Amino acid sequence: MEVLLGIDMGTGSTKGVLVDTSGSVIATETVAHSMDLPRPGWAEVDAENLWWREVCGISTALMAHMPSGAVLAGMCVSGVGPCLVLCDDDLRPLRPAILFGIDTRAAAEIAVLTAEFGEAEILERAGTLLSSQAVGPKLEWVRRHEPEVFDRATGWFGSNSFIAAKLTGEYVMDHHTASQCDPLYATRDYTWNLPWAQRICAHLPLPRLVWPSEVVGTVTAQAAAATGVPVGTPVAAGTVDAYSEAFSVGVRRPGDQMLMYGSTMFLVQVIAEYHSDPALWTTAGVERGTLALAAGTSTAGSLINWLQGVTGGASFEELVAEARDVPPGSEGLLVLPYLAGERTPVFDPQARGVVAGLTLRHGRGHLFRAAYEGISFGIRQILERFDDAHSGARTVAVGGGLRSPIWVQAVSDITGRLQLIPEQGIGASYGDALLAAIGTGLVPADTDWAKIAREIKPDMRNRELYDDLYATWRELYPATKEQVHRLSGQTTG
Repeated sequence: MEVLLGIDMGTGSTKGVLVDTSGSVIATETVAHSMDLPRPGWAEVDAENLWWREVCGISTALMAHMPSGAVLAGMCVSGVGPCLVLCDDDLRPLRPAILFGIDTRAAAEIAVLTAEFGEAEILERAGTLLSSQAVGPKLEWVRRHEPEVFDRATGWFGSNSFIAAKLTGEYVMDHHTASQCDPLYATRDYTWNLPWAQRICAHLPLPRLVWPSEVVGTVTAQAAAATGVPVGTPVAAGTVDAYSEAFSVGVRRPGDQMLMYGSTMFLVQVIAEYHSDPALWTTAGVERGTLALAAGTSTAGSLINWLQGVTGGASFEELVAEARDVPPGSEGLLVLPYLAGERTPVFDPQARGVVAGLTLRHGRGHLFRAAYEGISFGIRQILERFDDAHSGARTVAVGGGLRSPIWVQAVSDITGRLQLIPEQGIGASYGDALLAAIGTGLVPADTDWAKIAREIKPDMRNRELYDDLYATWRELYPATKEQVHRLSGQTTG
C-alpha cells in the first residue's frame, strides 16, 4: 500500500493528512497557531520555530499512523503566501517571515517601484499591479530598512519553498508562488522577469522554477531525523495554500471558481487565456502552463469574530439565531467590511469599516446579518471582474465559514451563483497529497479526488432587493473615502 503525506501551513493552523492513492484519508493532525503583529501594518511568523517545528511535529505524528506494511511514497507541503523568508547558507531565517497582503509595511516601496518601472508596464509584464500582496516591494523594504539582514541573506523563499529546502536542500520556487512575487516574474511567459528581478534581488540568486507537483528532491538524513519521514522520500514542490485547496476540490478547468470562506475571503478562478486587470491578481496556475485569476479581501470571518467580541461575547450559535430572525437586507443596514483596510478590488490599506443606515430599531442580529451581506457584496464585486476574463461556469465553496448558513446563503443570493460544497473539507493538505501522488507518478495527472456533497442555490425572491442594495453599497466606499482616510490618520493601526 502506497501512502502520501500532505501538510499545509495556514494562517491559523498547520494541518497534515495521510492519504492513499484512491484519496481515502487514513489520518489527520492539526496544530493551532497565530501570527505575530509586532507593529501596526506588520504581520510575521517565525519560519523556523513555528512552520518548520510544526511540520516536524505533524510529520512525526502522522508517521505513527502509517498502516502496517504501507510505504510513504511522497510528500508535499503548502503554506500561506506569498511570503518572504530570507535565509543564510545554513537555511537559518535572518528575520521573521513577512506575510502576504495583510502585511502592509511596504507602501512606500510600492510607490517607488511603481514609479521606477511604470504602472502600465508592470501590469503588462507581471499581470498584476503592485500591492501589499506582492513580494517584490517586501524585498525592497528589507533592503532599505534592514540592510544588514539583506546583505547577509543568501537565499529568499516563500513558506512552502522554505520547507522544501529544509526537507531536500533544494533551492526552488513553484511557478504559482513566483507569479505572486511581483514584479519579479513574467506571468505571460512563465519565467523570471530578469531585469527587474535582478534589480530588486541584487546579490540574491533566483530560485529554480518548478511546477507545484514536480518532485524537487528527496528527504535528507538530517530532515528525516527531524520529521520521522524516511530518508529518500520524494518531495513535491507544493504551492500557496489557497491554490492547493482549489486543486483539492477540482477547480482545474477554465471557468472553475473557488470561494474560500475564512478569516479573509480568497477567490481563485482558472482562465483559458492570459488576462490582466488592475483590480485582480493574474497568476500562473497549479498545473503546468495554466493561468488563474485571484482576489482576496482583508477581513471576512475575522469581522464576525470581532463583532462577536464587541457585542457582548455571545456564542456563535446565539448570534446566528438572532441574525436568522432578521430579514434579508437587514432592514436597510449596510456594512463596508474594511476594518483592516481592503485588498481586492480597492487595494486601500487606509480603508475602514462603515455602517450605514443604523437606527434605534437595529440590534445585534441586524449588525451580524449586515456584516455577512457586506462581505457578500464584496464577493459579487470581485466575481463581476472575474467574468470579464472568463464567465464563471462552476463555483466550489470551501472553508470554515461554511458552518454559517446565513453567510453561505447570502453569497448565493447576492451573487446569483449556485455553490457546490465538497464532501472532503480537509483543505489544502488534501490537495498537497494529490500533488505528491501526481508528481511521483502514482496516479495520472488528471486524477481528481473531489466529490460534491451538496449545493447552495440562490433564492431568487431576494434578487431584486439585493440588486438595489448592492448599487447603494457600491457607492459607499467612494462617497466616504476622503473622510475615512482622514480618520485613519488618527489611529495607530
